[in-house]
Amino acid sequence: MGTFLGVVVLVLDIIAIVDVLKSAMDTGKKVLWVLLILILPLIGMVLYFLLGKKKA
Repeated sequence: MGTFLGVVVLVLDIIAIVDVLKSAMDTGKKVLWVLLILILPLIGMVLYFLLGKKKA
């Protein structure tokens, strides 16, 4: 069960990183978000989707 959750978090982190890289943010913000997602995978991803992603 732990392996499954790890894979789910990994896939969601990859989706978040791709979304960051495709966004219109400036390069500095992109680097900070990617580092946050890589250093704190679960928390960084959740924070990005709650706070960092612009609402259309």
